[in-house]
Amino acid sequence: MFSINDTFPNLRFKQFNDKWKYKKLGEVADIVSGGTPDTTKHDYWNGSINWYTPAEVGNNIFVSDSQRKITNIGLENSSAKILPVGTVLFTSRAGIGKTAILKEKGSTNQGFQSIVPKQKFLDSYFIFSMSNILKKYGESHGAGSTFLEISGKELAKAKISLPSITEQKHISKVLFKLDTIITFQKQEIDNLKKLKQFLLQNMFI
Repeated sequence: MFSINDTFPNLRFKQFNDKWKYKKLGEVADIVSGGTPDTTKHDYWNGSINWYTPAEVGNNIFVSDSQRKITNIGLENSSAKILPVGTVLFTSRAGIGKTAILKEKGSTNQGFQSIVPKQKFLDSYFIFSMSNILKKYGESHGAGSTFLEISGKELAKAKISLPSITEQKHISKVLFKLDTIITFQKQEIDNLKKLKQFLLQNMFI
């Protein structure tokens, strides 16, 4: 689906035939960094605003409830920003390229360069499905002596090939169905492993 030959994919739904156009990520999305309120100020914490760290991202497609939360005062007195539903969180350091889609609005610490799609041009699930491409870009364009980190300015330069928003949504719908099946099958496998472990522990002396 994402193997691009010039401006046409190798595999395509037959109802679409327009060229895919190369765009810089910053043309079709806003790249937003995060921040951390002062941890010594108690009134900045234990509020109602979701605040994510990189450790919370990468295992699930969607996230909606962070481990720690900040207050409005904490938000106002830090570089953290409110991100809308549909934002693709993108870790920018200490493991570049872990992603998740916000199911509820929230904020992040400074370990992210989050992708806020411009709705007329970019579908959230479509760009999420390109996570591996963006990860490779981030790793090859990151900088830093202690650990690699990619800036928002650099991530915005990433060139991606895009179809129309209608085709993006069509592709996203199919990929979401597949991801849902994969997730369900993984859960079934985990349950079977737990059952096997239970049997081994209780049937063998």
